Amino acid sequence: MIRKNTNWTARPFLLKPAGKDYLWGGTRLNDDFRKDIPMNPLAETWECSTHPDGLSLVASGEHAGKTLKETLGERPEYLGERLACQGGFPILIKFIDAREDLSIQVHPDDAYAAVNENGSLGKTEMWYVMDAEEDTRISYGFNHDITREALEKSLREGSVEKNLQKVKAKKDDVFFIPAGTVHGLGAGALVAEIQECSNITYRMYDYDRMDKDGKPRQLHIEKAVDVANLSGSDIPRQPMRTLKYKKGSALELLCRCKYFQVERMLLNTEHCREMVDYQTRENSFQVLLCLKGCGSLFMETDGRLNFFKGDCIFVPARSVPMKLHGSAQMLVVSC
Repeated sequence: MIRKNTNWTARPFLLKPAGKDYLWGGTRLNDDFRKDIPMNPLAETWECSTHPDGLSLVASGEHAGKTLKETLGERPEYLGERLACQGGFPILIKFIDAREDLSIQVHPDDAYAAVNENGSLGKTEMWYVMDAEEDTRISYGFNHDITREALEKSLREGSVEKNLQKVKAKKDDVFFIPAGTVHGLGAGALVAEIQECSNITYRMYDYDRMDKDGKPRQLHIEKAVDVANLSGSDIPRQPMRTLKYKKGSALELLCRCKYFQVERMLLNTEHCREMVDYQTRENSFQVLLCLKGCGSLFMETDGRLNFFKGDCIFVPARSVPMKLHGSAQMLVVSC
């Protein structure tokens, strides 16, 4: 039995994503993750988003049918004490299926975006690689220091790739991409992305691809060069990760920065009698993104919330006490 505490009342709810049919996308988000979004290709699903370019919907519980943005506007306490008075939801969580290479791109930081993009946030992000083909490579920064003039010349000539650092990506890798880092996700990658709540991307090079109307895709060379880190980047190395075990689960820290914290939870209560205690505190919400398997959240008074591979659950701050049961791999995101 879970001990009842009437001071803790917020309950988790499932989210339904918005889809994006960018031309480089594939079909795995529908085929493997049951998204049932009528797009082909389905390049991205914005699983947890209050951004106007792709709003997530609440799919269960008392707020079902509303957007997440509407729900948090009505219940700002769901964000937690650190965020409730700041206004706005600070992050955006996506699945990305790259059938083809994404463009070479860069994102501004908060200060640049505030001045040049109508007060938008910048975009620092993190990729967790759920799957990758044997030859999948990502572009990550420059392989040497480069001047602004040399970068502009290489972009206009279409030769920028010779200056980029190429890194092999494999399943379970983590890549932290601060604002200003030139990057590009490679073909064959399936990733979960956690980022600031922003949709500002400066496209630098796009392999001369055409859009749906047969026109060259827009580039943003001047702004991209303004914000790009021109120093040569170190090869991103996978950090040592330590699993912290308790009965029925294990937890490891993947990334912590000023914008978000991401952990990976391995849940396995199938072979033990006890379920895993779970509850958010008053300081922050959490988002559970199920990458593999399935399970249930049992609440103290009103049943359970079942989740499956591909599901995204918003858990408000100061939640009811719960028990986790199942066999699943999840990302646990908080701010």
